[in-house]
Amino acid sequence: MTYTDTQLRAILQETRTIATVGVSKNELRPSYFVARYLNLKGFRILPVNPAYAGESLFGEPVIASLAGIETGPVEMVDIFRRSDQAGTVVDEALDCLLDKGLKTIWMQIGVVDEAAAARAEARGVTVIMDRCPKIEYQRLFGELRWGGFNTGVISSKLR
Repeated sequence: MTYTDTQLRAILQETRTIATVGVSKNELRPSYFVARYLNLKGFRILPVNPAYAGESLFGEPVIASLAGIETGPVEMVDIFRRSDQAGTVVDEALDCLLDKGLKTIWMQIGVVDEAAAARAEARGVTVIMDRCPKIEYQRLFGELRWGGFNTGVISSKLR
């Protein structure tokens, strides 16, 4: 589970549409906050949560499952589910979204499923586990520096 900054940056630059599984409408929940942030950064967020199916979030209808996504492309699936549920989401993504441009499955902080990751990687899908795309976006594109964090990213060099 070692990812290079180059790899993470490329994923975030190449991705335009993210299906967010387990997103909440509660503005205090991390899933809402992350999805909202990514949406504000220009990503199209497809909210997936059966509890809110048919409602609207981030200008998109909430769908019950990944199987309900009718149009593509969907380059990334961001999983806000426990590790013991992640494999089911990964399998559904592989079944429903490979033909819609799926390139990356991203499991949130604390979510790890090595077997599911191996299944996805065997089908050509990149898997990121135990990371948050919001945090990585902020770290890699300079926003965390504004708060005084050492991001480990060199932003200027001597010539």
